[in-house]
Parts: sequence; C-alpha cells; structure tokens
Amino acid sequence: MNQLRWQDAVNLGLGAWLAGSPWILGYSVEMPAAMWNALVVGLLIVLLAAIDLDAPASWEEWALGALGLWLVVAPWILGYAANSAMTASSVVTGALVMALAAWTLYVAGGFPHRRGAAH
Repeated sequence: MNQLRWQDAVNLGLGAWLAGSPWILGYSVEMPAAMWNALVVGLLIVLLAAIDLDAPASWEEWALGALGLWLVVAPWILGYAANSAMTASSVVTGALVMALAAWTLYVAGGFPHRRGAAH
C-alpha cells in the first residue's frame, strides 16, 4: 500500500463503523431514516475507499469529502439531532472522512490551483 494511501484504510474502518452503528448503538428500529442513512453512506464510504486503495484517483476523495459533509449535516436534515449518540456518530465520522479526504487531496496534489497564486 502506498504510504499516502493509509487514509483509505482508515476510511474503510470508518465506513464499516458507520454501516454497523445503527445496531451497535441500538437505533436501527426507532429511527429508520437514520438507520438507512448510516447503512447506505457507510457502505458507499467502504466502496469508495476500497476502489481508492486499488486505483487511487482524486474523484474518489472528492466523493468521500462530499459524503463526509453530508454526514455532518444529516442529523438536522433527517431529524435525528435530538439523539446524541446518533448525532455524534454521524458528525464525528463525517468530519474524519472529510479531513482524511482533504489531507489526501492536499498531499497528492488533487486540489485545484489558482492561477497567479503567490508561493
């Protein structure tokens, strides 16, 4: 595994945690929207991280960043922000996924460069 790609292995773990969190934290029945969100987004994170481990490309990091952002705002949009465990799981996982994606893009040079920017 490329030294720069350890972030993808961490994202695999974060996605697996997120996908299993409805049952681990015990909210799978009481909050179906939160459960489906965690399951689907968690599996998408696992899929994108696995693809990125095999064939790294910047689009996967941008997609992971977007999923991370969604996780940060999802508790308020989907209406489960009152449950602190579900909200913490979503927000912390989302923030970590976004940070790892941004870090990988920065190190790999995947951020667009401004023309004429001072160095």
